[in-house]
Amino acid sequence: MRHGIVILPQDPWLVAREKWQRAESLGFDHAWTYDHLSWRSLAGEPWGATVPTLTAAALVTDRIRLGTFVASPNFRHPVTFAKELATLDDISGGRLIAGLGSGGTGFDAFVLGQASLSPRERHERFTEFVDGLDELLRFESGSETAPESVGVGAGFSFDGAWYTARHSRMVGEPVQRPRMPFVLAANGPKGLALVSRVAEGWVTTGGDGLTGEQWWRAVAELSARLDEAAVAGGRDPLTLDRYLSLDSGGVFSLESADRYEELCGRAAELGFTDVISHWPRAEGIYAGREAVLDEVAGRLAEERDVRD
Repeated sequence: MRHGIVILPQDPWLVAREKWQRAESLGFDHAWTYDHLSWRSLAGEPWGATVPTLTAAALVTDRIRLGTFVASPNFRHPVTFAKELATLDDISGGRLIAGLGSGGTGFDAFVLGQASLSPRERHERFTEFVDGLDELLRFESGSETAPESVGVGAGFSFDGAWYTARHSRMVGEPVQRPRMPFVLAANGPKGLALVSRVAEGWVTTGGDGLTGEQWWRAVAELSARLDEAAVAGGRDPLTLDRYLSLDSGGVFSLESADRYEELCGRAAELGFTDVISHWPRAEGIYAGREAVLDEVAGRLAEERDVRD
């Protein structure tokens, strides 16, 4: 199992830098930050931008993979975001994971004056967003692999219900081939079908509003539905990485090393390949002690030594 940590974009960079470097030195496999303009109970607190934060993190780390948790179409266009992702992947030396979601219904959905969308509209927009990114990030401008519909070197164009592009140009050849991995957040049947069609991984926070055993049952049911969607789409379910947000079921995973170990064990039993927790905050949501990170890292290092 691989282990990830979310570092919220709240600290001045002189403080945040140490956290990103420490996440790598502690042995975490991947580190993430939220892609929001502000977030829920922390809306009145400092909150930095996602891409600059990950770019800075890429420059002060060497090994750890970096990801968006998860990028939202609420305030993004596939063309501009594809260029940001491709540039960031280049800067990081091919360490980027593109976590993508359909966009929440809170502050981010309305701050730019958007109309309220139905669940169906949000899914249709998400599908168009993901498909646009997929094609753009695979596109090698001026090469023989350029889509025939636009001609070699002519740029990439598309017309959709939500997004339009005219001869868009990309940064260059993809650093990761055929492109960086996509990890999609989805719980509904259409979303899970999209995961099985286009993504390398799936991430879930489980059932909304559920806690305890109800949450774990919902996680198991969602994972089983992903299996069904993959089979229906002609894909081996085992080819999909599965990421579980451990802090979504009413318990903070890093309240203690024992708690973290327990939750990781339950995730492994359900077939998850990756788990993600949150860097302990001083107070409020995800409040905890950073000393727990050291204990968790020690246990994970011991496990790796045993496997090796």
